[in-house]
Amino acid sequence: MQATELDPVLSQTLDAAGKMPLKLVIANKRYSSWSMRPWLVLKAFGIAFEEARIGLDRPDTSLQISQYSAAGRVPVLLAGDIAVWDSLAICEYLAEQFPEKAMWPTDVAARALARCICAEMHGGFTGLRSAMWMNIGARFPGKGRTPEAQSDLGRIIEIWETCLAQSGHHQFLFGAFSIADAYYAPVVMRLQTYGVSLAPALQAYADRVVAHPAVAQWIAEALLETDRIEKYDTYPDLPAT
Repeated sequence: MQATELDPVLSQTLDAAGKMPLKLVIANKRYSSWSMRPWLVLKAFGIAFEEARIGLDRPDTSLQISQYSAAGRVPVLLAGDIAVWDSLAICEYLAEQFPEKAMWPTDVAARALARCICAEMHGGFTGLRSAMWMNIGARFPGKGRTPEAQSDLGRIIEIWETCLAQSGHHQFLFGAFSIADAYYAPVVMRLQTYGVSLAPALQAYADRVVAHPAVAQWIAEALLETDRIEKYDTYPDLPAT
């Protein structure tokens, strides 16, 4: 397990604001889309936190995770005696604790839509997840095009088009970067891995996501990881990457 120490200056800032020091337990950055989402929110909104990383598919993975979560899954956010072990719940907790950060859109209707599309991603798109798993360091062009995955991609494109039409095609889904963009960032990673073509306006949005400093940092750190999981690094009829 790898850990990153909390910056002392930022820790003092948290203390001064009366906030509990935060610790986010995540899995491999190369593969873990669920870990990516709350990590991006913390980074994008400048919230200080300590990171602890647990490698997947190791003999002691379950034991390591059980130290933080009875649910047996990561990510987990720790804030003093509080443990939040669900990605969307973590994002909601952070939005509640740091209301000044405006992690959700300020407009009521836009905020409702943002929450809806995050909940839809949270509980759906199983066809995409199973056929196009996240592997930031791999390229599987043309693979994973099952009918279920294609249907999911069609729905995601519809969501993006709807949001961008309302916020402006030169911005993020709701104007400024929000929890919604963090929630769909792993989809952008998949589109790169599997070589999915997009209309120019949607590709421009995907490019903006990749270029966001928090996303760029996650990608860079994912590519530096040495832990590899063979079942995610290969695709039928393709050699290992």
